[in-house]
Amino acid sequence: MTKTFTEAALSRLATRALVGLGLDERDAADASRILVLGELMGLSTHGVGRIESYGERLDLGGIKARPDIRADKVAPAIAKVDGDNGVGPLVGMRSLEAAMTMARETGVGIIFARASNHFGPVAPYCLIAAEAGFASIIGSNATTTIAPTGGRDARLGNSPVGFCVPNPGGQPIILDMALSVVARAKIRNAAKKGEAIPPTWATDKDGGPTTDPQAALDGFLLPIGGHKGYGLALIVDLFAGLLSGAAFLTKVSSWSENPEAPQDLGHFFFVIDASRLGPPEWLAQRMREFAAIIHDTPPADPASPVLLPGEIELGRLERHRRDGIALDPALVAKLEALASRNSPAGP
Repeated sequence: MTKTFTEAALSRLATRALVGLGLDERDAADASRILVLGELMGLSTHGVGRIESYGERLDLGGIKARPDIRADKVAPAIAKVDGDNGVGPLVGMRSLEAAMTMARETGVGIIFARASNHFGPVAPYCLIAAEAGFASIIGSNATTTIAPTGGRDARLGNSPVGFCVPNPGGQPIILDMALSVVARAKIRNAAKKGEAIPPTWATDKDGGPTTDPQAALDGFLLPIGGHKGYGLALIVDLFAGLLSGAAFLTKVSSWSENPEAPQDLGHFFFVIDASRLGPPEWLAQRMREFAAIIHDTPPADPASPVLLPGEIELGRLERHRRDGIALDPALVAKLEALASRNSPAGP
């Protein structure tokens, strides 16, 4: 039977689980903020369930529980962050904070982070920035799962990227996407359930289309839009991996094959202080007009109105904040077991 959590209760559990894995309490709270927001937005493949997989690598020494994360400013609005092999969402939060601090001072903040790990979903970072008045472009590279167009060997990661524009007094517009047709986690879930997948999701190891999730896991993810998706994945890795000084392309260590080794993932955070472009009333009015043009599009199916990117996720967030969120008891048990590690009294 599922258990329902308020946002505060889930944040406490996630934080305690990360503390149980060795993180400092403040660091654990900051990292869990990203994962909890992801869970509440319905991004469960990148939500609090990720704590268990992070924990496996923390226990093996593949991730450092108490990193010394440092930001080195190289220009008035540009800094490089060394994540010291910390938990990805923690490196991500420290990077976002540094980017917003610079943007408050100069109007723009640009961070290139290296020596990091899987940093969770992009949308929560975008939302946090938007609520503080910042537009953002945020991305990360990843373990190789995509073959270049025309190739039959994985050379690119399914690198996520997000774009967001704030909306004073209203919902921001957030586009958070990986650059494959679907996330690998969806294929893993299909394999666990014994379900077939659409032939447009992935290929087998020989580059042929497949509906078998296990063959897909042994093969390659298909990029969105064919060669255009390949190009976007390549560009994200150039910014997140190459320019940051992190590992890139096949130099990224595999999470599954070498869990005890640092991945050296890279991220980028481009943050713009929207208040420098005009007062809040100006931006809010323009955002209302922009949204109205899209919402007023006659729908092909009257039962399915046209939506803006991020509306579904923000709707879930609002609903879960109001009504709570139900979690699978097996996941709750795993988080509680981790939380009890450093607590003689239990969870």
